[in-house]
Amino acid sequence: MNPDTSTTMIINFTAANVLDQSGKTFFITGANTGIGFEAAKVIAGKGGRILLGCRSPEKGKDALARIAVAHPGADVELVEIDLADLASVRKAAEVVAQEPKLDVLVNNAGVMWNPKTITKDGFESQFGINHLGHFALTGLLLPQLEATPNSRVVTVSSNGHHLGDGDLFWDDINADREYHPRKRYYASKLANLLFTYELDRRLQGRDSSTIAVAVHPGGSDTELGRYVTGAFGMFMRLGQPLMRPFMNTAEQGAWPTELAATAPGVMGGQYFGPGGRGEMSGPAEQVDSSEASKDLEKAKRLWDLSIEMTGVDPAI
Repeated sequence: MNPDTSTTMIINFTAANVLDQSGKTFFITGANTGIGFEAAKVIAGKGGRILLGCRSPEKGKDALARIAVAHPGADVELVEIDLADLASVRKAAEVVAQEPKLDVLVNNAGVMWNPKTITKDGFESQFGINHLGHFALTGLLLPQLEATPNSRVVTVSSNGHHLGDGDLFWDDINADREYHPRKRYYASKLANLLFTYELDRRLQGRDSSTIAVAVHPGGSDTELGRYVTGAFGMFMRLGQPLMRPFMNTAEQGAWPTELAATAPGVMGGQYFGPGGRGEMSGPAEQVDSSEASKDLEKAKRLWDLSIEMTGVDPAI
């Protein structure tokens, strides 16, 4: 669905609004901490089968244990996945493909503002992990998703996508010439939205019951900024306690994800975030994204480039 299309509004959504999810299977990347973990815990508590996508087996096992404490008997399993390694993405997809069904894929894992690093496949890490790894994962799992009626692909973007200038660094995609941590992060989050809208257009174009939607958590107190270094990193760490009254907790930051993954009435191409001032905090609702995120030509170019870089063609 075109993101400009008016759709049914869902407002004031919190974890308390998550309905029973028994019989549904969810695969959530980056699920051992922060928003991914909180969403996994809530949905597991509502009866959903949760596949925790985690890079670290040790942290993944700890997450399993914490969910078991909160919800004894919860149906939760660990799936190892490193979004910075396409071989790992393929292996994880093979594991998930053994499930009888896949109702919801939540592309949540990510890095933010880290010093320049390169993924195992040679990609600049923020674009490689935040977008390319999830593009490949979605493409590999799309047959299973489409075989599951009314399935969803939920991709976690950021309100920060508004702060970029709409440039995806086409001519320097792997930062061989220049690297600015924040600009590369904003570009990767813009890519998440371009991908979501393009995927949903293609799904709707073939009358698929699978939909693609996106979310952002607003200002949430998570570990995502752990890679920020230098004076700005020091400023963030010192200033964060002062900002907490104006931010969502990790639990609250997961509300848009929980809405997109579980709420009845969600439609393809929608975008959800906090409804408070500046979309920084508060219950989740439908929000709007930048004009750059709705650029059809840019979305098609990104789609084709992603196929070329990952070798994964969703074939839709």
